[in-house]
Amino acid sequence: MDKKGQTIQQQSPRRRLVLFPLPLQGHINPMIQLANILHHKGFNISIIHTKYNFPNLSKYPHFTLYLIPDGLSESEASTTDIILLLKLLNEKCVEPFLDCLARLLSDDADDPIPCIITDAIWYFTQAVADNLNVPRIVLRTSSVGSLLAFAALPLLQDKGYLSWKNTF
Repeated sequence: MDKKGQTIQQQSPRRRLVLFPLPLQGHINPMIQLANILHHKGFNISIIHTKYNFPNLSKYPHFTLYLIPDGLSESEASTTDIILLLKLLNEKCVEPFLDCLARLLSDDADDPIPCIITDAIWYFTQAVADNLNVPRIVLRTSSVGSLLAFAALPLLQDKGYLSWKNTF
């Protein structure tokens, strides 16, 4: 601490993190909660979000928001087929996300962004992070029960209890 009682961390420039939540309610809220924690730990927070299911971030004026197009048609955006929606979002958001992140990285040449934090279901973001040489951290928003169920799937399939034939 210095003579004014401030820690060195508080005096140093704030590093910026870029977060990219999946645009579904059970995924947005945990990412915003993480962003708040990181902000209180001294990070500036930039959030990239699609126009699809855009959240109200008026309660978070300390975040910088970057909207990217999702490329979804009206019928695609209103589908009830969640698997199709996730597939379309992962296909159609690659270029807009790449362009936005590349712009953010070039804007911060003096203070590079140490990493990006993305939802686990944004599987394309690893290739983008690799392409731009920026580390990626994955936030998994599912519960422990969900993790255990997914971990059991290979065993259930090996024992013949599950069959993926004609499923997709």
